[in-house]
Amino acid sequence: QVQIVESGGGLVQPGGSLRLSCATSGSIFSLLIMAWYRQVPGKQRELAARISIDGRTNYSDSVKGRFTISRDNAKNTVDLQMNNLKPDDTAVYYCKAFLAHSGSEYWGKGTLVTVSS
Repeated sequence: QVQIVESGGGLVQPGGSLRLSCATSGSIFSLLIMAWYRQVPGKQRELAARISIDGRTNYSDSVKGRFTISRDNAKNTVDLQMNNLKPDDTAVYYCKAFLAHSGSEYWGKGTLVTVSS
């Protein structure tokens, strides 16, 4: 079982930056596809960024060019650097791990990001 804990959320002004971190436990981190999702209350959870086991990245159109996802296989962590934040970025951000060959998914409990003036 993979345990996931997100951190780094908080209040930030529009145009500001924030860095989220996802810490995992387990011995299979290097085999996991990692992703950051976000969810606004009453709306469907959506993918923001994803990073493969070899470091390839994908971003939603809404965050592309502003967010950067990265992973550190030595530390079993994945970060999300968020720049030029907008009010529409306000959401609970969730870290997800995906074990491709089994289809298993593991979710953190989320961290709240509020972008407001």
